[in-house]
Amino acid sequence: MHYDDFKTILLERRSIRKFTEQDVAVDDIKELVDCARYAPSDTNSQTWEFIAIVNRTKIKEIEQITWDQLHKKAAEAEGRGLNREARMLVKSFGPYATAFADAPVLIICLATPYTSKFRDKIFDPIQLVDDSVWEEEGIKSSCLAAQNFMLAAHARGLATCPMTGPVLLAAEQLRTYLDIPPQSQINMVISLGYPVERPGKMPRKEVDAILRIVD
Repeated sequence: MHYDDFKTILLERRSIRKFTEQDVAVDDIKELVDCARYAPSDTNSQTWEFIAIVNRTKIKEIEQITWDQLHKKAAEAEGRGLNREARMLVKSFGPYATAFADAPVLIICLATPYTSKFRDKIFDPIQLVDDSVWEEEGIKSSCLAAQNFMLAAHARGLATCPMTGPVLLAAEQLRTYLDIPPQSQINMVISLGYPVERPGKMPRKEVDAILRIVD
């Protein structure tokens, strides 16, 4: 594969929030997860798992779970006198956080516990870092796998949108609904489907603004 072809995939991938009614084949989902599992991970720990929801009714139920928790948090904010912020949460953030509702597939990205021979034999015995750091290690690797998934989806003619709204608002409710074990962290959700449109490029910071060369 030529570099220019690869960069085209990178540059043309977009977060898509409007999908056609066309279903996504289970074989396509498996193919994307096959690409995801070849992401790098700390000591090859592979701290990722995926739940693919292909039932549109269940996706709508997850949307409702998210909205219910959003309205609950808005009511709590109003109780503290934050009426403007509560309105903004519902009107501005709500639709943004539930933009997965009409997708034919919803991917739940999980981060599993980080384990390795280094942690067992060295890191934990000497108490190298707090346990919370190992939770972060799982999330980092899970994010790398998610990016592989989304790039592969774009290359295959599909579209995705990564979202953390349902996680921020309703992580525990989502955990209960999908029977996710307590040791697994819910990292993000990714909507998946065939795009209605391909929006143009979003602005990005210039390379010189984000790069410092040390020689």
